[in-house]
Amino acid sequence: SLAVLQALEDGLKRADADPSVRAVMICGENGKFSAGADIRGFSSPNRRGIALGPIVSLIERSQKPVVAAIEGVALGGGLEVALGCHYRIAHVKARMGLPEVTIGLLPGAEGTQRLPRLIGVPAALDIITTGRHIPATEALKLGLVDEVVEENTVEAAIRLANKV
Repeated sequence: SLAVLQALEDGLKRADADPSVRAVMICGENGKFSAGADIRGFSSPNRRGIALGPIVSLIERSQKPVVAAIEGVALGGGLEVALGCHYRIAHVKARMGLPEVTIGLLPGAEGTQRLPRLIGVPAALDIITTGRHIPATEALKLGLVDEVVEENTVEAAIRLANKV
C-alpha cells in the first residue's frame, strides 16, 4: 500500500540521518514479509504518490547495512524489497518468488535486474519467467538469501545486522 511505501521511505531516511543507527532491519507482520502489491490498485485513477522502484533503490543506496528478515512469503514487490537489502535472512518455511508473470505482469521494481546480479542469469530467468515460489532452502543454495534459520527471524536478522 502507499502507506507502507511511505513508512519505508520515512524510516529509511530517518535511519540514514541518525548517527546512532548502525543498521536497519526490514520485516513484515504476522509471520509474513510481504506478498507484494494489491493488483486491484494498479488501474486506480487515484494511484499517485510514491512508487516501489525508488524505495528499493533507496534501500540499496543506504550507507548503513539493511537486512531483510523474511518470514512466510516474499512475493512480487515483497521479494523486490528484499532484493534491495544488503543481506537477507529467511525462516526455513519461507517462500520467495515473482509470481506476477502468471497474470501477465513483469516485476516492476527492478527485480529483473537485481535477481540475475545476485543469483546468475539462468536461475533468475527460471524464477522470473515461471512465477514459481522458491523455498528458503533452495533460495540459500541459489544465493538469494544469506542465511536460513528455524528460530525467530527478526532476532537472527538483528544479530546479523549487529555483526556487519
